[in-house]
Amino acid sequence: MSVLDASVEPIEAASLRGHDAVAVSVPMHTASRLAQDVVRAVKSVEPEIPIALYGLYAGEGAGDGVAARFVGEYEPALVDWLAGGAQRVGTRINVANGAFSKPDRAALPDLGRYGRLRVGGVERLVGYVEASHGCRHRCRHCPIPAVYDGRYRVVSQDVVLADIDALVQSGAQHITWGDPDFLNGPRHAMAVLEEVHRRHPALTHDLTIKVEHLIAHEELLPRIAAAGTLFIVSAFETTDDRTLGLLDKGHSADEMAQVVSRARHYGMDIHPSWMPFVPWTVPDDVVGIFGFLAEHDLLGATDPVQLSIRLLIPRHSLMLDLEEVRSVVGEYDENTLSYQWTAADPRSDELQARLAARAESAADQAANPVDTLLEMWADAVEAAGGDRSSVVPPREITVGRPNLTEAWFCCAEPTSAQVGLVTRSN
Repeated sequence: MSVLDASVEPIEAASLRGHDAVAVSVPMHTASRLAQDVVRAVKSVEPEIPIALYGLYAGEGAGDGVAARFVGEYEPALVDWLAGGAQRVGTRINVANGAFSKPDRAALPDLGRYGRLRVGGVERLVGYVEASHGCRHRCRHCPIPAVYDGRYRVVSQDVVLADIDALVQSGAQHITWGDPDFLNGPRHAMAVLEEVHRRHPALTHDLTIKVEHLIAHEELLPRIAAAGTLFIVSAFETTDDRTLGLLDKGHSADEMAQVVSRARHYGMDIHPSWMPFVPWTVPDDVVGIFGFLAEHDLLGATDPVQLSIRLLIPRHSLMLDLEEVRSVVGEYDENTLSYQWTAADPRSDELQARLAARAESAADQAANPVDTLLEMWADAVEAAGGDRSSVVPPREITVGRPNLTEAWFCCAEPTSAQVGLVTRSN
């Protein structure tokens, strides 16, 4: 068996030969878009080799060249498929409770090849761990409810601890927790986090937690901070309360401001994630998000790509329950893995394309994120009919906050550099 991580290693033709089967991990949209090129690369070298996709997005894309798709809790079915001769079996979805083994990361590249934590001018090696899968919530735009439908599955504490012990042994100084929402099961989550802190007190953390949970479980914030948590990623999405309601987010813009203040009170940052562009977005809505960032000193804690995110509508998306969406969607696009839609206000589509291009260019050039956001803010003001010179940097912008150097999020389109790792050798 061999392992290749196409997010950091180029695919060479020689590395694709001599295998009985290939399995490609697709945990998110960016990975599934890249997987299309991976499948083409494999088939160009080994046309008859059976290929499986596994992960949350395994049901999307990559065409007829895929023999098997394992969605959700994929481990048992994937192992059985490989052991049974890698036959064509179609799509298998499993969200049942199961037991998990400690991940074996020995064949993966060194942690130094991946994104790092940058804090106080110093970079730290980062490990990635999940203490749970799925989610109790059914936010309409999220791909998780379409698979798990409000269920979540716990990874046992002993497995998580063993995984983190091994990551620390490999040099990890920070853990980014990949749970869709860390507080889906507060008792389990806190028990794991606090035991990790007891074992590895110098280790720092970042977590993903809904606004709704940050408010409902405010009493846990001091314990989360005391366990070494530097920042919390929270899906704010937009400052427009009507859109938040249609997305079934369970929070308001005022509550977003509250959680920023509460987290800071306990010494933690909030890193908001956003989805500014939906079919009914107008440029003024995007200007409002930039205003929120400035008002709450979040420019230094926001990755520019976040302000370019456009709603994805994969197959079985709960967004299709909304008449506001059904009335505007077109055909499903196998290349973009989303139903196509056009904004009611054409200025919004033009603005989104402009912001996406600016964010990608800035990422490729390692530009200052705050400078990039200020330029993007000016773009939004201009699209709304205003004067871009009216955008004046706030008096206070806190910089140097803890940030991951890999800032591309799950629903972002892959960059040309990411695609290049897959395609340049073929």
